[in-house]
Amino acid sequence: MLRLNCRNADSAIIGEENGLNLSIEFENYKDRISDIIKNLNQRKDKPGQWLQWMNLGYNEETVWYVKEFASMVKGRFDNILVLGIGGSALGGIAVTEALLKPYWNLLTPEQRNGFPRIFFLDNIDPDSINSLLQILDLKRTLVNVITKSGSTAETMSQYMIIKNILEKELGDDYRKNIVATTDKKMGVLRQLADQEGYKMFFVPDDVGGRFSVFSAVGLVPFALVGLDIDQLMNGIKDMDLALKNTDIHQNIAAQGALIQYLMDTQKGKNISVLMPYSSRLKYVSDWFVQLWAESLGKEYNRNGEKINAGQTPLKAVGATDQHSQIQLYNEGPNNKIITFVRVKNFDTTLEIPKILEYTGIGYLGGKTINALINAEADATRVTLADNSRPTMTITIERIDEYNIAQLLYMLEVQTAIAGELYNIDTFNQPGVEQAKNYTYALMGRAGYEESANTLQEKMATV
Repeated sequence: MLRLNCRNADSAIIGEENGLNLSIEFENYKDRISDIIKNLNQRKDKPGQWLQWMNLGYNEETVWYVKEFASMVKGRFDNILVLGIGGSALGGIAVTEALLKPYWNLLTPEQRNGFPRIFFLDNIDPDSINSLLQILDLKRTLVNVITKSGSTAETMSQYMIIKNILEKELGDDYRKNIVATTDKKMGVLRQLADQEGYKMFFVPDDVGGRFSVFSAVGLVPFALVGLDIDQLMNGIKDMDLALKNTDIHQNIAAQGALIQYLMDTQKGKNISVLMPYSSRLKYVSDWFVQLWAESLGKEYNRNGEKINAGQTPLKAVGATDQHSQIQLYNEGPNNKIITFVRVKNFDTTLEIPKILEYTGIGYLGGKTINALINAEADATRVTLADNSRPTMTITIERIDEYNIAQLLYMLEVQTAIAGELYNIDTFNQPGVEQAKNYTYALMGRAGYEESANTLQEKMATV
């Protein structure tokens, strides 16, 4: 199981001005936290609550179909190309970057045990798209198009470009190179997949994009590159069981949520930094930024009161960002809480040779890089405490399917609990929709003509 150390958020360590008396706060909020956990678990099976992500670890049917498909196509493709944006890509990037061998796409097929390379097109920068298309042999590429709505402009524009190329190169056989992940009943992609005969997987109802990593959105690409999705599911199930515990003293997601909420609302810590001490976990921070920002950044609470809730999430990676951000965190505005993610056991050990002993760096000889990165993490944590800066530390046993699933699922539950503490709708995103509508208008989508006229007027003055 993951471990959470929150001592460095306690007033006993960093002082009353910036810290919380955790024993008192846990006691004050124990009943509310208990009610929140019970309520989330009671609501998760009800339509329209957007809590079906809490059931994804038990979806054995989807796992079976995904594994069957991965087995059927193994060896047929050199590359997997994922088309998606936001929640349709960030979870996939985070998990594959963590679990595949580093520099996976540079390894030989033998080093990859015959599994394909994997690429994510998660933006619409024309230079990046053109450059990738120049190096990929699309005839040997399986394209996974992911959009629940089926009308995401970024993803569907990519799809149209790649479909056009595939048709020219493969004729009618191009359909074998496309698999769609979308809504089960509706949407443009659902209709196209029916018409074209693409293999399809579905995003369950009441699962939002930023909570979809353990649905077919993530499981399909994970299985295609050989990740053990059974172990992912085991990690989720075990963590889900632990997080059903209504006692805040035994529930690390509840502890993390309450500390973040109180640091924001009582101590002015309106910035939340996630800083893993592992390059392999770098993109977990990217995934977390969307999860925390879109879920908690809300103008109104459930009572219709304007509150402009939510911390600003930032991403960092240790030890790299000790040389770019820690100066600010130690001596700049004391408006942040930093959550470190530590890896107890790395996959490999790297020893520093005993050379240059006559120089000022000779002390490093005979030590390991493992010890050095852990020393860097400890030194940073203590230095921040010396400067009354609150931190928490999550420790995972190792970077594998089981533990990564636990980490991501815990952060999802922490987010849901935090949303209840803020008394907001954690699962909507009204602040995103207006920009989407304006984009549709600018690109000439039918039904948005009036918006286009209004937008043109605004653009002339803004």
